[in-house]
Amino acid sequence: MKHILLATTGGTIGSVVSEHTIDTVSGTGGTLLEQCRQQCASAQNSQFSLIEPMRLLSENLHPRVWETLIAAIEAQPMGQFDGIIVTHGTDTLAYTAAALGFYFHALNIPLLLVSSDYPLHDRRANGVGNFICAVEFIHQLGWAGVFVPYRNAGQVQQVHSGTRLACSLQLSSDFVSVQGNSLMQFDAGLFTPTVPQPAKNAYQPDNMPRLKAQFSARILMIKPYPGLNYAHFNLDNVDAVLHDLYHSGTACATQDWGAEASLAAFIQRCQARQMTVYLAPALYTADAYQSTRALMALGAVMVWNMSIEAAYVKLMLAYGNFSQEQDRRAFMERDVAGELVSVAALTS
Repeated sequence: MKHILLATTGGTIGSVVSEHTIDTVSGTGGTLLEQCRQQCASAQNSQFSLIEPMRLLSENLHPRVWETLIAAIEAQPMGQFDGIIVTHGTDTLAYTAAALGFYFHALNIPLLLVSSDYPLHDRRANGVGNFICAVEFIHQLGWAGVFVPYRNAGQVQQVHSGTRLACSLQLSSDFVSVQGNSLMQFDAGLFTPTVPQPAKNAYQPDNMPRLKAQFSARILMIKPYPGLNYAHFNLDNVDAVLHDLYHSGTACATQDWGAEASLAAFIQRCQARQMTVYLAPALYTADAYQSTRALMALGAVMVWNMSIEAAYVKLMLAYGNFSQEQDRRAFMERDVAGELVSVAALTS
C-alpha cells in the first residue's frame, strides 16, 4: 500500500463545461480518483490524502501561487508519503514544473504534476491516463524528483523532467521536453528510458544552500520579434531582465534601425541602472553568431543549455534568495535539478 498526497489546484483537469464555458469546480479530485481506480490496480492499492491549496485556471497563476502551494505541501507530514501528485492546468504547467523542480530539488520522494488537455468528462481527455502514469511511477519506480507525465494526442505516454519541460506547442495541447528528449515513456504498464539516466542525487551538491520559497516578481522577460521597440519598457520596478532568443541563440544587435530597435542599446540602458540582462535559451558551442558575441561583449549574461521557462523561474529564485550578484551567478550556473542539457551528450 502506497500513501500518496494529492494536491488539486484547478486547471482543465479540475474543470467542467457549463453553457460552453470551461471553469473550475470543487470536488474534482474525488472524481479523478474514482475514474483512476476503475482502470488502475495500483490506484486501488494506494491511500490518498487530498488537499486543495487553491483552485484556479492556470492562466491566472501568479508566482505567489507557487509559494502557497509549496507551503501547503510542506505543512503535510511529508515522512508519511511515498509520493506527491499535484494536479495543474496546462497553460503554465512548464513554469510550475520548473518552480517545484528547483525548490524541491532535494526531495527524497517523487512529485508529479498531472494535467489534462480536456475536462475529465470529455472522452478525448488524457487526464486520467496521465494520472495513472503518475500513480504507476510512484509504485514501480519511486524516483526522487519532480516529473510530468503527459500523453500527446496519438502518441505514447511520456514522462518529462520538471525542469526540462517546455510550454505546449502553438495551437496544440501537446508538450515536449527541450530538444524533444523526454525522460522516459510509459506503455503497456511499463516504463522505458528514452535518454541515459542520471545517477541518483546527481544534481544535489553538498554545498547547495536551502532555498526559500521566494520568487522575485521583479524579473522582466522579453520575447524578440522583428520591430521590437525597447523604448516601450519601463524599468523602474525591475531588478533583472531575461531576454528570450531566436533558436540560434540570437537577437537584434544592430542599431541600423535605431537604438530603440536594438538589444545592444537596451543592454547599455540597463547597465546604466546596474541591471543585468540575461539571455536564453542558447546551446553552448565553440562557434557563435556575431550578434551573440556583440551582446555578450556588452555585458549580457548568457544562460547556457537551459530552457527559457527554467531560466525564468531560476532567475526568480536567484533574486528572491540571494542579495549578492556573485551568489546569483553561481546559482544560475549550477545544475540544481537536471535543468542543464549536457553538451557532451549532444555532440557524442
